[in-house]
Amino acid sequence: MNSVKVIEGDITKVQVDAIVNAANTTLMGGGGVDGAIHRAAGPALYAACEKFGGCPTGEARITSGFNLPARYIIHTPGPVWHGGNHGEDQLLANSYRNSLKLAEANGCRTVAFPSISTGVYSFPLDRAAEIAVRTINEFLQTASHVEEVTMVCFDPVTAKAYRNAIR
Repeated sequence: MNSVKVIEGDITKVQVDAIVNAANTTLMGGGGVDGAIHRAAGPALYAACEKFGGCPTGEARITSGFNLPARYIIHTPGPVWHGGNHGEDQLLANSYRNSLKLAEANGCRTVAFPSISTGVYSFPLDRAAEIAVRTINEFLQTASHVEEVTMVCFDPVTAKAYRNAIR
């Protein structure tokens, strides 16, 4: 039985096969969860990301987990919110779907996501949670490796939005 669950916590400490980084398009680290993952993984992550030459919004790239408990880090730039009429919903769904495709291709059973685009990118939280949960559930129906997806939320408000989306 494939499932989506929600926890509150620090994604850099979660023991899963792959964590997803809500990256920017340079993949060179930044604020929020992106900066935290880069700091926790260590300087080798920067060097690994540099080789990609960036990543377009909605696509994903994979690296080793370096100093993290996760075996892999999947980096995906989510969309910046511009009012909702600039393809933001589809780009956000693509970030989740393409991250899961990379996890699947690399034999990952367990994957942890942060709430992509809901911080400095200002995507409305409830809308983002609905898109994330729907996209993950659609993917899990046909996945052969990925069995469990955890939404790792850094605060109770975010966790509640994802729990509501799962119901």
